Amino acid sequence: MYIKRCIEDYIISSLKTFKVVGVYGLRQVGKSTTLKHILLDDWDKVTFDDEKELETAISDRALFLKNHSIPLFIDEVQYAPDVFREIKKKVDESEECGLFCVSGSEGAKIIAGSQESLAGRICIINMPSLMAREIFGVEFNVAFIPCDDYIEKRSKYIKKYEDIWNIIHKGSMPYLWQNLKIDRESYYRSFLNTYISRDVVEILNIRNKRQFFKFLTILASTASRMLNYTSIANDLSMSVNTIKEWVSVLEDIGIIKLLYPYESNISKRLIKTPKVYFMDTGLVCHLVGWNSPVSARNGANSGELFENFVVSEIIKSFLNTGKDVNNIYFYRDRDGREIDLLILYDNVLYPIEIKKSTKPNIQDAKHFSVIKRFTDKQLGVGIIICQSDRKIILNDELIALPLEYI
Repeated sequence: MYIKRCIEDYIISSLKTFKVVGVYGLRQVGKSTTLKHILLDDWDKVTFDDEKELETAISDRALFLKNHSIPLFIDEVQYAPDVFREIKKKVDESEECGLFCVSGSEGAKIIAGSQESLAGRICIINMPSLMAREIFGVEFNVAFIPCDDYIEKRSKYIKKYEDIWNIIHKGSMPYLWQNLKIDRESYYRSFLNTYISRDVVEILNIRNKRQFFKFLTILASTASRMLNYTSIANDLSMSVNTIKEWVSVLEDIGIIKLLYPYESNISKRLIKTPKVYFMDTGLVCHLVGWNSPVSARNGANSGELFENFVVSEIIKSFLNTGKDVNNIYFYRDRDGREIDLLILYDNVLYPIEIKKSTKPNIQDAKHFSVIKRFTDKQLGVGIIICQSDRKIILNDELIALPLEYI
């Protein structure tokens, strides 16, 4: 069963305007499946999981391209990044767009391999795992920028997200939703042992896999919180620099996303430490041992888990439409005042609070007024994302939105 992906429109439009399109993301998020669905039969397709093709691409990249027709789709391109040099020669011979499409699971290698040789010719796309929109078949594909126009348009496509904690617990990997009989725990156990080991342990040359998986568990237990490198390093008896390197690779391959505080020249009391979010809450639940949706919903950290889910959904809405996720921040100062998210778009700053509650109130946004003291940006309406069953206007500057509005 093919699940229609929100990112399809962005990929298709990019193929019409760039000579090369590169799609990267975590293993099993559906890159190859989606691209094979999009690309027509006249595209030649090859994967570097094929040892013979890979060997040719490494030993004689010119010969590799001679053996394939254009347009050409290359999967797992990170295994032979030098092939970008040969691709450059081909694209420089033509004025047409949509000549090559490449995909892989190591964003850094794809970006580094293409930047020097294909600058201005390639569109790099980060593909995330499923959104709730895709799971529920909601045909709405706009980034979550909660202006009046967005809220009005989104209201026309509202579909109740039944049993949302089952989705938070089950996770967002397509294979789990395409094969409903698969055992979730077995899937994540295999995912960690096979794919994480392959893409992370080999990249970092980690000899003690048990220690690395302990690191993953500790990191998952801090989801939606400030990332304390020193504390994690002390728990594992490791150096802070090593922990930073591990975190960097996890972000590169799409397991986590770090959000940074919104900075202003006016404010001198902001916390500079990033917050960590997992792009798949199912992986968080597996790592920390929440074995059912009930344990996830009722656990001591359920608020953080709900926040992680909401933030990951918003980030995915940006990625799926080609918007810059670096314009998503949080706020926290040394006096303990926090705002879960700040989205900056078109010089407007939108404050967002995330609450698991079904009954939001004005006090949930008590720190929104702080923003006026440290920014010269125009302020958008304040938003509380929660589990209410309808949109609630709390006052002229504050609206509570059900999760379904993302």
